[in-house]
Amino acid sequence: MKPRSPPQRAPQKKAQSRPQNKPRTALRNEVRIIGGLWRGRKLPVADRPGLRPTPDRVRETLFNWLGQDLSGWRVLDAFAGSGALGFEAASRGAAEVLLLEADVPLLAALEAARTRLQAGAVRVERADAIAWMRRAAPQRFELVLLDPPFESDLAASALAAALPLVVPQGWIYLESAAPLSAVPAGATLYRTLRAGAVHAHLLRLH
Repeated sequence: MKPRSPPQRAPQKKAQSRPQNKPRTALRNEVRIIGGLWRGRKLPVADRPGLRPTPDRVRETLFNWLGQDLSGWRVLDAFAGSGALGFEAASRGAAEVLLLEADVPLLAALEAARTRLQAGAVRVERADAIAWMRRAAPQRFELVLLDPPFESDLAASALAAALPLVVPQGWIYLESAAPLSAVPAGATLYRTLRAGAVHAHLLRLH
């Protein structure tokens, strides 16, 4: 299946001053799904601490690495946030996509997006991502997506917790503010990318 070119990004509008009584969860931005069934559809990005959706260029590159057709894949988006990574996987045919998110307002936004897109393969669950992964059954997923709150110190812990969940020859994507210092046993660093402050890593399990 030929990779599709991402849509042209619309010029951003100037930020409007926020009224005093406007809640902190008010939308400040949107991201577009780049490819697949919902190509061009928008996902809201709420103003929440540590929430920094994966940039368009990085998502495009990631799914070029993985291939555009994820039919039949089981996918975990462990720190879902805006849901950009998980919905991108579902848009490309993933059979099951589980979005984990601990922030209640973000959960509501994810559920609204799931309903709006009629994304039957997507499930949203409130959970601490690392705790959930540590108690989950092994070898459940073909792909685990890890994008912890930006500049947090959770990358290493998240990666260690995710490793047992992936089937042999499956994939882990890790996004962080620093390059991966060591590749864990049982995995190979398949591709890396730096885009501004974002370091993206794709690992393949043996």
